[in-house]
Amino acid sequence: MTKTEATSEIFWRAFRSLSKKSRAGVIERMLRDSEFREDLIDIVTIEQRLSEESLPLEDYLRKRKRKRG
Repeated sequence: MTKTEATSEIFWRAFRSLSKKSRAGVIERMLRDSEFREDLIDIVTIEQRLSEESLPLEDYLRKRKRKRG
């Protein structure tokens, strides 16, 4: 286990040991942090789109150029 994994495990266990009310408070505090919230949205978006077929950059740029006129 790496140092990062160990730290994550300790944090996770501590978080899970909190009462439901305290866990909700931690989550609310984290979501008030705009940088964390943006990172979380990015992670969720990536996870949701993993099953989508990839698109070559050239095709994407061509479609984007057509949409812009």
